[in-house]
Amino acid sequence: MGDGVVNIFGEALSAAALRERTGDLASVAGVREVVLGNGVERGVRAVQLRSAAGLEVEVLVDRALDLGAARFRGVPFGWRSGNGFRHPGLHQNNDEGGLSWLRALDGLLVSGGLDHTLFGNEVDAGQYGYPPKQTVSHGLHGRLTAIPGRLLEAGEIWDGDRCTLRVRGEVVQATSFGEHLRLTRTVEVDFDGLDLRLHDVVDNLGFERTPHMFLYHLNFGWPIVDAGTEFVAPVTGTPWRSDSCAEQGVSYRVLPDPQPGFVEQVYEHSLVADDNGQYRVALIRGDSTFGVEVAWDAATMPCFFEWQNLRSGQYAVGLEPSTHHVAGDAAARDDGSMTWLEHGESRTYRTTIRVLDGTEATSSARDAIRRVSGQPD
Repeated sequence: MGDGVVNIFGEALSAAALRERTGDLASVAGVREVVLGNGVERGVRAVQLRSAAGLEVEVLVDRALDLGAARFRGVPFGWRSGNGFRHPGLHQNNDEGGLSWLRALDGLLVSGGLDHTLFGNEVDAGQYGYPPKQTVSHGLHGRLTAIPGRLLEAGEIWDGDRCTLRVRGEVVQATSFGEHLRLTRTVEVDFDGLDLRLHDVVDNLGFERTPHMFLYHLNFGWPIVDAGTEFVAPVTGTPWRSDSCAEQGVSYRVLPDPQPGFVEQVYEHSLVADDNGQYRVALIRGDSTFGVEVAWDAATMPCFFEWQNLRSGQYAVGLEPSTHHVAGDAAARDDGSMTWLEHGESRTYRTTIRVLDGTEATSSARDAIRRVSGQPD
């Protein structure tokens, strides 16, 4: 909604005119708090955001304020793995050799952090000054996703005739004689918008120097992910790729049909930032009728991974902005790239997920990315 006008059902209405036509704006767009009530999801609080343009997304309060189901005009674009939005009380961080995070992997966004991302390992914990704890053991992508959040705000925020659907909350990752980090997350959608905006601030509430790593596992599924779907990005090189990429020979750029027994392929791509200092990447269906673009601050998340999980029954692509390279925690400490937060220090992250509706929108996004840089075949 801009300049007092809302675009809905192909008609431009003033905010006042819209109010004349409905006794409750929730009939058009709004924010709704729910509690999931069955199976492994039982007890998980969620906030549903629904824009007048047809964008719908769930913020999973008890899953670190991550993003669950996402749809556009009833069509899903956030990936569903089959795990369900598992209640954090069922999670065991170091179970299954540190791979238990995979049981929580479901939905549009699963965040990694706050002191560790990427594959698990054991690292020095001497900075915490607790003799019985000389090292700390991490599982895949850290502990964040299994921590319930504290909801601070959920509602429609009016500024004159402009309305923003907003959810804000915080997640604290803490232990005695260890890290004490806080994530404050704001999720916003304009009343008639197609953009989903994330604003994250991570700060150190503790008094010990603490490592900080952060990653967005943004997961997209069918029908955006389909045979012929194109990954568009200003790629200048690929410094790392999993062995499965060469063994299977599936393109990083154009997707095939689902593959029985497909082994995940992971690429770390080097990208070029646009004039606004942002990285922009997109997934666009082969017929160019539908897509999604992700844009984020290149300075705060300089690394990027493409995750192809094209196995039958799983079929997804992950777009993963990251603060650190694929080698992970120990390597970042060794080469000096680890982010260390002193007491009161913070890092801020801004990301936009945009639905591309129709060939004009997908062509515009593709052309804008191509103007930044070409892309190897």
